Amino acid sequence: MAIIRSMITRSYSSIRSLRVCVIGSGPAGFYTAEKMLKAHEDAQVDIIDRLPTPFGLVRSGVAPDHPETKIVTNQFTRVARNERCSFFGNVTLGSSISLSELCQMYHVVVLAYGAESDRNLGIPGEDLRGVHSAREFVWWYNGHPDFCHLAPDLKSTDTAVVLGQGNVALDVARVLLKQPAELATTDIASHALAALKESSIRKVYLVGRRGPVQAACTAKELREILALKDLYVNIKQDDLQITAADEEEMKNNRIRKRVFDLLTKASSSSQTRPTSGQPELHFTFFWKPEKFLESNDKTGHVGCVNFEKTTLKGSAGSGSQIAVGTGQYEDLKCGLVLKSIGYKSIPVDGLPFDHSKGVVPNIKGRVLSSSDINLTEDGLYVCGWLKRGPTGIVATNLYDAEETVASISEDLTKKDPTPEFASGREGLLQLLENRKIQAVTFSDWGKIDSEEKRLGSLIGKPREKLTNWNDLLAIASK
Repeated sequence: MAIIRSMITRSYSSIRSLRVCVIGSGPAGFYTAEKMLKAHEDAQVDIIDRLPTPFGLVRSGVAPDHPETKIVTNQFTRVARNERCSFFGNVTLGSSISLSELCQMYHVVVLAYGAESDRNLGIPGEDLRGVHSAREFVWWYNGHPDFCHLAPDLKSTDTAVVLGQGNVALDVARVLLKQPAELATTDIASHALAALKESSIRKVYLVGRRGPVQAACTAKELREILALKDLYVNIKQDDLQITAADEEEMKNNRIRKRVFDLLTKASSSSQTRPTSGQPELHFTFFWKPEKFLESNDKTGHVGCVNFEKTTLKGSAGSGSQIAVGTGQYEDLKCGLVLKSIGYKSIPVDGLPFDHSKGVVPNIKGRVLSSSDINLTEDGLYVCGWLKRGPTGIVATNLYDAEETVASISEDLTKKDPTPEFASGREGLLQLLENRKIQAVTFSDWGKIDSEEKRLGSLIGKPREKLTNWNDLLAIASK
């Protein structure tokens, strides 16, 4: 606690500065902090996160074989090392400290904690073992401390079904099909690498409710999975037949046109049938899951997915084509299902929340009052997935943060130029000390970072992630 006391002492020198708290240390949180520091020279910005590690989905969501995407952490590190910025991990909104307490301590509070839950299908059998969300699977192979013990069964089946065709769906499919030797030099969690080395899965079905024109992935992600070594790709020619509405959609969306062209090329150049033991990737369109069926061999475990064939209704001019059932059904045997149908944010006590959209109601980042949708909550803002929903790439959060910070700056011009007293950082640290909560500073994170890199260097990896809460906190407190 000596470090915390010294930080409290130093903070009193800027007692009249603008006090800003950003909740969440992912891209949305760090971009917001960076923009606030640049826009307001008197601002003191504190970033809190429930994890003892910073960087959010850049650490726990980006695929281990995408190191170039993680380079952005260098930029975030420079932000955290700014003398007017501090990071405090292992601080949970709701249990460690309430939103109302933070609003009393800071002039501005920005919620940027992302999405830590999942959308559900709401169909029978969804609670069977072997049915996981893609988020859980991603957090498992990325070493997130909440899911290091997930232990998906990869040995009892040769077939996995991935529901969804977005970038996350392609990520999990690629990790399942890629040679473990190619993942061994990444920062993939060791428990996941060990399981993948023993995996029996050779067939992965990427299933979408709509057609190839509506596939939600990007061309870059699609090219990457299609380029896997010795991969058999199966796409039914009938699924590639397009309508006038499809043509209109592609005319208005270049990404969809590129994706469709790649799928068409992959279909035309693919071999007739797979060879023995060859990894298989099946793009399956116009199917929607109706129910998960229990395995005949393993009680309580998924053994099959029942799908209804769909067709598209509507026109591109009216918005988007929707999938409707045709009354035709088909079963697909499998032992693993990964639902990649969307992340979902979690509401917080005292915070307005739109449960249907999974976002905090807002206007350009200003949180709307729950009692009057024409009023905004003074000093309370939102950014990232919590603001717009779980869409976009890492860089999308940059533009999102710019908009939110612009709203903050505009609102501040309407207030007294000398901010009223707010305890800010020293108040936060005093409260955490009183509640005996071990706050992990950015210097503490540096200890974790160094230890992970040291362990990784011993086995030819960029880092060997610590995946246990106790281990992380023990290293941080050394």
